[in-house]
Amino acid sequence: MTFLNEVTTRYPQAISFAPGRPYEGFFEPEDVPAYLDAYLDHLAATGLDRDAIRTTLFQYGPTKGIINDLVARTLAHDEGLTVAPEALVLTVGAQEGMLLTLRALCAGPDDVLLVSSPCYVGVTGAARLLDLTTVPVPEGPEGGPDPDAVRAAAREVRATGRRPRALYVVPDFANPSGTSMPVAARTRLLETAAEEGLLVVEDNPYGFFARDIGARPTLKALDRHRRVVYLGSFAKTCFPGARLGYLVADQEVTGPGGRRTLLADEIAKLKSMTTVNTPALSQAVIGGMLLTHDCRLRAANAPATAHYAAAMGALLTELERQLPAAERDRLGVSWNVPEGGFFAVLTVAFAADEAAMERCARDFGVLWTPMAPFYPAGGGERRLRLSISSLTPERIAEGVARLAGFLRAGAGTAG
Repeated sequence: MTFLNEVTTRYPQAISFAPGRPYEGFFEPEDVPAYLDAYLDHLAATGLDRDAIRTTLFQYGPTKGIINDLVARTLAHDEGLTVAPEALVLTVGAQEGMLLTLRALCAGPDDVLLVSSPCYVGVTGAARLLDLTTVPVPEGPEGGPDPDAVRAAAREVRATGRRPRALYVVPDFANPSGTSMPVAARTRLLETAAEEGLLVVEDNPYGFFARDIGARPTLKALDRHRRVVYLGSFAKTCFPGARLGYLVADQEVTGPGGRRTLLADEIAKLKSMTTVNTPALSQAVIGGMLLTHDCRLRAANAPATAHYAAAMGALLTELERQLPAAERDRLGVSWNVPEGGFFAVLTVAFAADEAAMERCARDFGVLWTPMAPFYPAGGGERRLRLSISSLTPERIAEGVARLAGFLRAGAGTAG
């Protein structure tokens, strides 16, 4: 990420397919105070007086959060999930939720985290901070980690005397591959996890943004045995600057002295020793946004969903137009066709590394992301990620034209 930021700074006129941030055209600064007012009105309507509202907004708050009830209502409306507010922990972005969950689940030196490969670098980075071993599981032909490969990896880890504790997966439009798991594959994955004694850490930042298909059930919605810890984020569905995420950890665990409690409570204890609590102002603004939209973010995000669908459609159309079949065969170029989300992957005939990306930015004015860093055990050297999330269809068309020029010009040669 540091290298990408540096290259972007050096070539500010380049069209960038690198960042996975949301399109800024959906954000209006004047909406922020309106959302804050909506939440303050909500607090007053619940019977809090001015002193209590002042305390809620300005003081340290409950470690688990102050808008848990609103988030629970939103999950019920948008995902069909029945979640008790006490099973929720509001976090400083989904990244904190990821770190806390890994720390809670994998606390010993023999614990191992299985990860889909390619994998979001945030989770592998969090694992490194915790000195937690990760074992990659390749994506299957349908998308997502192949259940048979999950079973084989878990048994191989167990055979070495270690414990395969959990599996991290992004089932919808994953970063970086853009793949999405069919419902049957989700069911098989949960069955495999149950057979192997694995918890599943489901990360779902992109689930709203399908191109054509209807909403697929989350793993958590299919979870009949409380096997899934669910990570959510308001970065893509509301706005990233609020830095607000959440986790659902409704599993019962045994604490000291045999006391039964929720995993969410144990995670909250870890949070209390790190960030103490999630900022009340961020929660209040997002809470007001939820209230404004009747706790139905899927409907509120319909314009964004349409925008991202059009952008992904533009990318795929322009790739076909700029690189027809005969030419891409000659160049050794192919790509996947994501069903939604922000990302697509291009396979090329050269090393798609940092040097190639910088040549592309310098000589052709277009940026992308090398895929190799997303493969924990190596791989992906001839693949690159294209993100459409922050671009208009017009910019995408121009960017693909520039990228095609780079590919035609002998992209693998040093410049």
